[in-house]
Amino acid sequence: MTGISTNSRSLSIIVPVFNEIDLIADFITHLEIALKHPQEVIIVDGGSTDGTWEWLQSQNPYSSFQTQKGRANQMNYGASKATLSCLYFVHVDSRLPQDFDEIILSHLTKGKTAGCFRLKFDVANGILKFAASGSKWNTLLCRGGDQTLFVTKKVFDRLKGFDPNYIICEDIQFIKKLYQKTDFTVLPHFVTTSSRKFYKNGVLRLLFHFGMIHFLHGLGVKPNVLHKYYRAHIY
Repeated sequence: MTGISTNSRSLSIIVPVFNEIDLIADFITHLEIALKHPQEVIIVDGGSTDGTWEWLQSQNPYSSFQTQKGRANQMNYGASKATLSCLYFVHVDSRLPQDFDEIILSHLTKGKTAGCFRLKFDVANGILKFAASGSKWNTLLCRGGDQTLFVTKKVFDRLKGFDPNYIICEDIQFIKKLYQKTDFTVLPHFVTTSSRKFYKNGVLRLLFHFGMIHFLHGLGVKPNVLHKYYRAHIY
């Protein structure tokens, strides 16, 4: 068997946060309900100014750290603090499948080393449902951080983690390396994510701009150019 051995504590869950005081308490409650077994949870704050860091210090039951802003920096730092054999990266506005830890670990024992769940939105019109349906396809074009990401720590370290030069697309850049070096898998269960940004920006408008960012990234456009495009078109 080429995978890891499964037990009740084999997953290090890493959650980057920045100014999430309105979401963090509900996320912690959801996480505790969705877990099948107790797991290592590491929350990494990127310098919040809205009280998130203070809340984490006073009420968070899990390990919390503060580092420089940027999801790549935060997730890399969380990975450096992880003590278990598999890393699982999660956004704070995600809602995870019930018993997600057991689902992931069962696939790892079958020799899988990296993968994600499929995606759906919490509030979705027909266009968003159609867009989310593409997450079932096992191709880089259909990947994104909202689907969460699991990877063995051994593979993560070998690929040198997330590239901090990417303020956006840090997840796509790393998953691109995973597609090149691993047998990436898409699990049939769903992660539910917030659609708030789509309705704020306009559904079709945001889908277009996200598509453009994927396209530009695929062309090899530099990280700072991708960030400038994001700042110019998405809010």
